[in-house]
Amino acid sequence: MESLQTLFQQPPKMKPGLVRQLDEEYFRRVEAIEFAVKYDDGRDPRGILKADVILIGVSRTSKTPLSMYLAHKRLKVANVPLVPEVKPPEELFEISNKKVIGLKISPNQLNTIRTERLRSLGLTAEANYANHERIIEELEYADRVMKKIGCRVIDVSNKAVEETANIILGMIGKDGGR
Repeated sequence: MESLQTLFQQPPKMKPGLVRQLDEEYFRRVEAIEFAVKYDDGRDPRGILKADVILIGVSRTSKTPLSMYLAHKRLKVANVPLVPEVKPPEELFEISNKKVIGLKISPNQLNTIRTERLRSLGLTAEANYANHERIIEELEYADRVMKKIGCRVIDVSNKAVEETANIILGMIGKDGGR
């Protein structure tokens, strides 16, 4: 402390917590993160009605990492996986389509990502999850749902989570502030 006092020519304020203040912004960020965790992967469709942004797409289009990144920008984000065998929640069709962002990806890249995911789980790449025909079926289904909703769509192929998040922030007119 003496070195800093000499450097800045000021005495210390002697107030603990000045570096990490628990202000309103901090609590909004925590609330947004808790929201993203609670409404991750379509767990509770009621979150769709409360969210600032809803991300939809097939498995492995970075919905969860994007939700967490945007939550750190104080946005309440819900995400919903689109699977042909599961009807999308009705709430997706009851809200403004401006809140919904569809995520699409190239079939080849999705196959690569899913194959690697299977490998990391100790499973074979022959599983239906990474099957090219199945991937095409899922992507076509997701495209139909996105068109029905009329939402904006981002191709996440070859995009980092941060890059996609910045596109979303631009689309919804937020720079992370409220």
